[in-house]
Amino acid sequence: MKRLLMLLPLAIFLVVAVFLYRGLFLNPAELPSALIGKPFPAFDLPAVEGDRRLRREDLLGKPALVNVWATWCPTCKAEHQMLNQLAAQGVLIHGINYKDDNAKAQQWLKDFLDPYQLNVSDPEGKLGLDLGVYGAPETFLIDKTGVIRHKYVGAIDERVWREQLAALYQELVDE
Repeated sequence: MKRLLMLLPLAIFLVVAVFLYRGLFLNPAELPSALIGKPFPAFDLPAVEGDRRLRREDLLGKPALVNVWATWCPTCKAEHQMLNQLAAQGVLIHGINYKDDNAKAQQWLKDFLDPYQLNVSDPEGKLGLDLGVYGAPETFLIDKTGVIRHKYVGAIDERVWREQLAALYQELVDE
């Protein structure tokens, strides 16, 4: 009996090691979201520019990408040019400026152009919390009724757009 008790820490260590080893091969861009197939969370927050308040209803009507971004996020800066290209191609993009200073966000959009049709200011991160955001950038694909159809964690580049998001977006546009 004492031998079995002595082996218990080894058994616990091996179980933990297996879980940690498995975690090495997970892709953070494929983090599951409990919100897939559910409506975009309700919110009432200010726009990044102007004195307008935005709500969930403002996102409805057409399929769109909803991009969570911030000026403090270097990956967001790397992704921003691609978002501008997509917007120029007619892709509807809404932004959520996450845990950021609004004046810095406004300057960012002046310096790097504004790909967003609507841009929500979420300085306290409440909407981000409701969305289950881990950090920025994260992008949600919503349909015309505001139901979340897909979530992508990380920067959108040409490969990600071509291989993962373009077909999903086009499918929603064609509905």
